[in-house]
Amino acid sequence: MEDFYTIQGEGFYQGSAAYFIRLGGCEVRCVWCDVKDSWDVDAHVKVEVSHIVDKAKASGSKIAVVTGGEPTMHDLGRLTTELKKTGLRTHLETSGAYPLTGDWDWVCFSPKKFKPPHPSVAAHANELKVVIFHKSDFSWAEEFAKLVNPDCELFLQPEWSKEKEVLPMLIEYVKANPQWKISTQIHKYMNIP
Repeated sequence: MEDFYTIQGEGFYQGSAAYFIRLGGCEVRCVWCDVKDSWDVDAHVKVEVSHIVDKAKASGSKIAVVTGGEPTMHDLGRLTTELKKTGLRTHLETSGAYPLTGDWDWVCFSPKKFKPPHPSVAAHANELKVVIFHKSDFSWAEEFAKLVNPDCELFLQPEWSKEKEVLPMLIEYVKANPQWKISTQIHKYMNIP
């Protein structure tokens, strides 16, 4: 769909420079999605992997983040192999809707209620990031915290349109459950993509 050099706005690598590779196609279709243009896989021109990799390398970034839509609906083996050949770290942002393909240095697993994740994905997560839209989402988050490995970083993130309402609940929840951290979408505060 698009690729661009920016600042990682969420999660463990928040604030780090990163080259984003956003793939088209998503069957998860979150009601709060801020890239609904990514949903239709056929609406986007296919681009040669070598072209994407050349642009990522030329950016000067040390990190390439593959996101979507839902990137795991594609076979990502060749893309990650070529990115790694250039020395880039490969990061994935996924709802886990499909099994993982490719060679990843970092997997951000963000399960969604709209399409349950594939059971194999949680074991590969370096970071669990759960969007909190409603109070019931805390128990949803805890279900997945039980499935990830003990070294996995745990993040709760307020859904952007409800941030003022949800953030106070998050603060109290994290104070009572300090294994979790809060992730906010700092790129939106900074008005960057």
